[in-house]
Amino acid sequence: MASLINTQVKPFNVTAYHNGKDVDVSDADLKGKWSVFFFYPADFTFVCPTELGDLADHYAQLQDMGVEVYSVSTDTHFTHKAWHDTSDTIAKINFPMIGDPTGTVTRNFDVMIEEAGLALRGTFVVDPEGMIKVCEVHDLGIGRSAKDLVRKVQAAQHVAANPNEVCPASWQPGEETLTPSLDLVGKI
Repeated sequence: MASLINTQVKPFNVTAYHNGKDVDVSDADLKGKWSVFFFYPADFTFVCPTELGDLADHYAQLQDMGVEVYSVSTDTHFTHKAWHDTSDTIAKINFPMIGDPTGTVTRNFDVMIEEAGLALRGTFVVDPEGMIKVCEVHDLGIGRSAKDLVRKVQAAQHVAANPNEVCPASWQPGEETLTPSLDLVGKI
């Protein structure tokens, strides 16, 4: 499987449930801002609402960082509305919930489980040029952490703004980064 890192997001045009409305979302909407695509298997399930609720709790922080979040499943945007209207956890979501019943977006990001018609748990950070900078894919039973996602976005944004620097493990904003050079080899 080839990596999606540093590849352009493929064209798509879908409908999302967002703030009580059906809205169109396409790859053109990504230009000029950071984005997170957060794939999950299905609405009305078990691990998914815990992840989406955690992400909703960190959404304001991501927005303050100039990031739009798109959750994606192969359900329809109508199903997203029904889930939003019936679950207290999902009701707190303010980011667009993309319906991908044809699997176009899910396949574009290589997270489709073909035999089930569902998405793996995939998280992708996309830069303002539409290039994928972070790709994390989990098996269905392994939930993700929005707190760590925020840290990864912060690191991606730092590296984009400071191309001669790299962020070491567990790096947090304000901490020291590394500048790769021969002088650094063997000293870490």
